[in-house]
Amino acid sequence: MTAASNPNPSNRWHVGLIGYGEVGKILAEDLRKDGVHVSAYDVKLADSRGDAMRSHADSIGVTLMASHAELAAQADFIVSAVTASQDVAVAEACAPTIKPGAWFLDFNSASPGAKQRAAALIDGAGGRYVEGAVMTSVPPYRIKVPLLLGGAGARELAPLLNELGFAARPASDKLGVASATKMCRSIMIKGLEAMVIESFTTARAYGVEDAVLASLKETFPGIDWEKQGAYFFQRVIEHGRRRAEEVREVAETVRDIGLTPWSADGTAERQAWVADLADDGLFGTRGTKDFARSPDWRTEADRIINKIKSKE
Repeated sequence: MTAASNPNPSNRWHVGLIGYGEVGKILAEDLRKDGVHVSAYDVKLADSRGDAMRSHADSIGVTLMASHAELAAQADFIVSAVTASQDVAVAEACAPTIKPGAWFLDFNSASPGAKQRAAALIDGAGGRYVEGAVMTSVPPYRIKVPLLLGGAGARELAPLLNELGFAARPASDKLGVASATKMCRSIMIKGLEAMVIESFTTARAYGVEDAVLASLKETFPGIDWEKQGAYFFQRVIEHGRRRAEEVREVAETVRDIGLTPWSADGTAERQAWVADLADDGLFGTRGTKDFARSPDWRTEADRIINKIKSKE
């Protein structure tokens, strides 16, 4: 579908972003570069945590809304980019005022069951719900992060999103397929993050990290374990809370097929444990430019080890 044949081309949409964290800000920046009208709402705007959001929004011309309902009443296209635990709650908050026929893209890392509940709320209110599964980390790709779409409107929405700069493709007309793909991937990716932190920190404590890294390099020669280790530590320290919530959704996805999610449950606990340490200030001051940016994972592992020893 081209702009010439579409009476309401997507680049003329009023885009509403629910969630103005890392992902929301990236989407806002890229959309605003193309002149798209963008509004945003985040629950953190109600307190001092919203100061940085207000500054960022003002700098790029994003209009901040006072509530989910206010945003939903005006947007032609809503993107929900919040923590997994808030997935259904956001749909519930937007449904009463959503414009008839407005698109609602669920960008969240939630289980197929959660997406189906959110869809029932939006579709039942006259909106058009489409699930989105973000298939890798957003920052390197920005708006062009690989995105799988699912639901009855997936095939129609995909070209409209791509006109806006996204890299979306339909996965299935059935809700839950795209999110199941994401959830199963996360068992591996988020699990690997947790295992690297546990393995590398323990190896460092025993003084055997060089031998462990050499062995990993021999077994998996295509991976730069030093670089990957530093990146995993950075991402979990900065986003462990959100990751833990996502992996709890992963665990529900596993349970729904009758399998006990031992790996997913352990991953969620480790991600949340690191998040607790980060919130306590172990890795520095959250929000500063050096927070979770150490190029050497050993720096962060040593902080963890010293913290553990101080409790002995």
